[in-house]
Amino acid sequence: MNLVKSQDYFNPIDVTSRCHIIGCGSVGSTVAELLVRLGITKISLYDFDVVSAHNLANQMFTNADIKRLKVDAVKDMLCAINPEAANDITVYPEGWTQNTRLSGYVFLCVDNIDLRREIATKNKPNQSIKAMFDFRTRLEDAQHYAADWKDSRMVDNLIRSMDFTHEEAKASTPVTACNVEMGVAPTVRIICSYGVSNFMNFIRKKELKKIVTIDAFNFDIDAF
Repeated sequence: MNLVKSQDYFNPIDVTSRCHIIGCGSVGSTVAELLVRLGITKISLYDFDVVSAHNLANQMFTNADIKRLKVDAVKDMLCAINPEAANDITVYPEGWTQNTRLSGYVFLCVDNIDLRREIATKNKPNQSIKAMFDFRTRLEDAQHYAADWKDSRMVDNLIRSMDFTHEEAKASTPVTACNVEMGVAPTVRIICSYGVSNFMNFIRKKELKKIVTIDAFNFDIDAF
């Protein structure tokens, strides 16, 4: 893959560990696309779901992907961008399970806070993880949280930020008249871009923003 436009700024050789993307919907498919364009090829994809027609509004799929496993559709998209990634990408169509062994960089992109909390809590003592990146989206606003896994305080803060239930999260998310959660691509793309930028800064400068919050349509951002 020709990286002449970006390699002097971000060299994928510096990413020595695998990137695990748990959840390949709106956030996960977008994060995967951003990572592969940086030249990153060691990517693991986790999702048990299939592409539905309504997913096309805010996810990185096309009409041809409908009824396909999301992990397979995302892998094909990544390989279309960079064919060199084909042998490095692994897919887990069963999703994340209790037996999943994580390492390197973990991107929490599932749409269930209970599962994200379970993954982070179970892996709290996992010294093979370098950093974890979490994403939460609604219709107009979104949040990104991150933790250097060597910093126990950051890990505890990340887990504490998940102290609410999936049902509580659903209650605060706008839905259509048919009770489908609403979502638009700009909100997703913005928070994913900030999350991947955070990851890049962690690789390049060992710097990490713990929290990024955005309102995509009032053009507000806070980061600290």
